Amino acid sequence: MNNKLAPQLLIFAKTMRHTATDAENLMWQILRAKRFMNLKFRRQHVIKPYIVDFYCHEIGLVIELDGSQHGTNDAIEYDAERTKFLEALGLTVVRYWNYDVLGRTDVVLEDLWNLCIKLKVNQ
Repeated sequence: MNNKLAPQLLIFAKTMRHTATDAENLMWQILRAKRFMNLKFRRQHVIKPYIVDFYCHEIGLVIELDGSQHGTNDAIEYDAERTKFLEALGLTVVRYWNYDVLGRTDVVLEDLWNLCIKLKVNQ
């Protein structure tokens, strides 16, 4: 089986990095360059067939930031399927609403910190 990533997926991921939401930009400033718990995060990382917002290989963590469009029934169903797929790969998926990242950053980061501690301990 050929595990190479489709060039379209890589191009799309790169485009998404350049058109990030305010919440994604803020989260990236916190996570990038091992600033958060000395963990290496990637943004708009391809995990076929999906592109996840943030990914830390070391602890198997996927962080998804959701805007209001994720509140529709179709999106809820799609996100649930996506989460199930990623969890089947042994990954942990955590979701935060954009408005919480922007308006309650401390609460989001405390939750994320506690989750990362738990994942590090269980490695």
